[in-house]
Amino acid sequence: MVPYILRRLAFAAFLVFAVSSASLVLARLAPGDYVTGSLGIDARRETIEQARARYGLNRSIGDQYRDWVVRAARLDFGQSLMYDRPVSDLIPERAANTAVLALTALIAATLVGLPLGVISGSRGGVVPTAIRTVSLVLLSMPPLLTSLFLVFIAARTGWLPVGGMSSAGVVRGGASLDLLRHLVVPAAALAMPLAAMFERLQAQAMTDVVGQPYVLATLARGVPRARVVWRDALKAALRPVAAIYGLVIGTLLSGSFAVEVITAWPGLGQLMLDALRARDVYLVAGCAAAGSVFLAAGTLTSDAALALIDPRTAD
Repeated sequence: MVPYILRRLAFAAFLVFAVSSASLVLARLAPGDYVTGSLGIDARRETIEQARARYGLNRSIGDQYRDWVVRAARLDFGQSLMYDRPVSDLIPERAANTAVLALTALIAATLVGLPLGVISGSRGGVVPTAIRTVSLVLLSMPPLLTSLFLVFIAARTGWLPVGGMSSAGVVRGGASLDLLRHLVVPAAALAMPLAAMFERLQAQAMTDVVGQPYVLATLARGVPRARVVWRDALKAALRPVAAIYGLVIGTLLSGSFAVEVITAWPGLGQLMLDALRARDVYLVAGCAAAGSVFLAAGTLTSDAALALIDPRTAD
């Protein structure tokens, strides 16, 4: 198990380095830069050149990249051109906001999707058919459309806030309740298709396990069906979900662009979009590095969970 984890850690380190490096180089190679975007096309050439020199954008890509790699090795990811703050200060703030949103959505999707998958995969009738139908509809809807639909409902009814993470003028004692109200729309937009995916995976796995001879033999001995399904069969059917669970965590934590942009949630995805618009190369690289760290950690978690369930995968 230890050599397996070490191999996955080495791959994760390479992934983070490759993604952040590629993001910095591609952001620099794209036409225009932060100076031309912030000063506008009417700025004098001398002013533009002075600004580029001040921000270090007049250097070659090779020099800029080499300097960034040396500083990144010391966990110094440069200064954000847009916010005039260290990237290492901005990323944790926004990553924490994304973590709150992602973990809320993940918990909700798990608590809803897995039990529904057990029900629809272990029995027949009207209820399992309705569950499968709703899951297929949700899976066919991208997060962008789901977010727009939920924002529309919230705006028309006025029951929930339609954007942001907090309301102006909220007293300190009501901050937690206000955060929960703002969480409902974006978390639901992420959780609904995710719960549908969990349900479909778990249902298929449960169908396969319930049809196994040892399960049928256990039922024939008079063991209550609910006990067999919810204890023995469920444990054996968790492998497909465990195989992707870590990847789902990493993807969610790396920031859902569509949901965060539409609901104005100040997370990592929103920060990455702002950095791309402003051509803030250091912030783009920092956001990409943070996202790849989350994805690599999720992949490692998924691999470790799968290896614990089935040790043969670590060979």
